[in-house]
Amino acid sequence: MWRKASAAALLAIAVGYFYYIPDLPEQILQYVNLPNLQPSAQSQTSVEEVISVAWETLLTLPTRQWTKVAVGVNACVDVVVTGVGLLQALAVDPGLGLDHEVLHSKEDLKEAFIHYMGRGAAAERFFSDEEVFQRIARAAAEYPGAKLYVGGNAALIGQKLATYPNLMVLLCGPVGPKLHELLDEQIVVPPESLQETDEYHLILEYKAGEQWGSTQAPQANRFIFSHDVSNGEMSSLETFVASVEEFDPELVVLSGLHMMEGQGRELWEERLKEAVLAISVIRKDIPIHLELASMTDKDYMNSIMQEQFMPIASSIGLNEQELLFLSQAGEGPHAELEAWKGIPDVGRVSDILLWILEEHGRSEPSSEADLTRIHFHTLAYHILVTVDGYWGNQVAAVIAGARVASSQACGLQSVDVSKVELKAPREFHSSHTEPREKLVLNPAEPVTVWSRGNVTFHLTPVLVCKQPLRTVGLGDAISAEGLFYSELQSQQPF
Repeated sequence: MWRKASAAALLAIAVGYFYYIPDLPEQILQYVNLPNLQPSAQSQTSVEEVISVAWETLLTLPTRQWTKVAVGVNACVDVVVTGVGLLQALAVDPGLGLDHEVLHSKEDLKEAFIHYMGRGAAAERFFSDEEVFQRIARAAAEYPGAKLYVGGNAALIGQKLATYPNLMVLLCGPVGPKLHELLDEQIVVPPESLQETDEYHLILEYKAGEQWGSTQAPQANRFIFSHDVSNGEMSSLETFVASVEEFDPELVVLSGLHMMEGQGRELWEERLKEAVLAISVIRKDIPIHLELASMTDKDYMNSIMQEQFMPIASSIGLNEQELLFLSQAGEGPHAELEAWKGIPDVGRVSDILLWILEEHGRSEPSSEADLTRIHFHTLAYHILVTVDGYWGNQVAAVIAGARVASSQACGLQSVDVSKVELKAPREFHSSHTEPREKLVLNPAEPVTVWSRGNVTFHLTPVLVCKQPLRTVGLGDAISAEGLFYSELQSQQPF
């Protein structure tokens, strides 16, 4: 009986200590000799902290760093506002989403915004009516909390690269007075690129879980639109190529092709040919990185892939929407998918990346194409894929891209592990079809590496910001950081 009573008392004390009683007398605790119920140091370390610490250990600068990078050709001023708030201020009501290749009215804008907000996906569209666009732009600039930033992929990539003190950046694009004021002092803008007025792009942001009518955003993202003729016609391209020759960079970064899509087939067919001729005069030993963005015209994407820019680019950067659309346009792997559901499957992504390098890159030594590197980014993880022998330091490069995605989304200079979370799959496959390899994410060694033939994949998770402050420009910052940490292997000329 006494033993049962003692056991019951000990159990009561233990339960009280663990669940309810905050301060049991110390002598009672000593008497019953309860084990230490405090969590160990190891259990207190989150998986996010393990990954963040491992990143810093693995992040090494390349042996040979870029000293001069030329970037062109799209540049503008971004007006960033809350999307739902602006549309409400424009007196439009929520309704059903519907995608539009080109926006012609406020109704088109509303429908396209809802279409992508419901998917949590980024998109960019041309607004055809200049007068209506200017009225919307004025309303956006006057909306409470609206902010003005450097905009355009080229300008954003240049701005990010200019944060490194030993790197000189040339930027060509339509640079008006406000944009010139916002640019880093380290950025060189040729006089031919300066113009009297700025090009404005409107960025409608939404938060994860934000609701408008029956539409709820599964994740934070943004919808971009503009009436931008200078960037739409890539009017700065010839100036860019002429300036590159004089500037003599070690790397060229080209973006803005997506802006031409809204100008109509007749214009973009002719302009693409002119652009390819212009870019072709850049010295063959200078690698060209092509930064892609949201497009909807499959014929236009095919022209870029097969006949125009893809064969002369050494590297490309793109996100999950752009990757799938590229495969759909070229009838590549998994082209039957209408859209990704949730986090893009690593095996499917890997299949499409390999297909791009095999069909449009230099996966075979006999190929005349220059493409040997693709930097893919999505919310939960990044993959850097390269043809063996052309690029070095890619572990650090893919980490650098993921790290800046984590910190910049939270509005910080470094990763705060209390403000981020791991959303990447812990197990995945190297391909969606057989033969395929099962792979496991190890937080202590957070870059998973695998090969398919002579093509090597580097995957690292992203520590996703729980409460993102700004999503605009993340892809450009990711590509810029990845390029900065990449090293061209000199024995392999392009």
